[in-house]
Amino acid sequence: EGQFLRTIITLGTPTSLILWGPPGTGKTTLARIIAACGDFAFEEISATTSGLPDVKKVIDRATERKNLGQATVLFVDEIHRFNKAQQDAFLPHVENGTIILIGATTENPSFEVIGPLLSRSRVVVLEPLSVDQLLAIIDRGIAELRGKQVDADAARLLAELSAGDARIALG
Repeated sequence: EGQFLRTIITLGTPTSLILWGPPGTGKTTLARIIAACGDFAFEEISATTSGLPDVKKVIDRATERKNLGQATVLFVDEIHRFNKAQQDAFLPHVENGTIILIGATTENPSFEVIGPLLSRSRVVVLEPLSVDQLLAIIDRGIAELRGKQVDADAARLLAELSAGDARIALG
């Protein structure tokens, strides 16, 4: 309550972000929640499978939406895998408000994301999830299994062995 991310979600005023944290800490989920906080289109690309032509298509769609009065949240997973020229392609569109960029990285953005993008974004550091947080996630996962049971000790052991990664715990 009262923290930066809660405020932008509650007010529905997303800003460009770089989400930095280990795998399974909710970077993608957080980006989707931020986009859902208002009437924002959500586009997602991965730097491991996308290139400049894909970025151009997303920017073209975002430009059309902007002209119709709708903002676009663009989530770029593994943004650190884009080279400097590819990252440069986002810059004018972040500056003119065509996109609200949310990049996710497991690498230190100070070394992997270009300075101009960093200066126009807030870096949010995500920590590995605690055992209690993982237990809550596991409990919600179990509830989705409808009628299945997991021993409480087994769930705790699973949370402890997941090393702060929700995807591992759920898997």
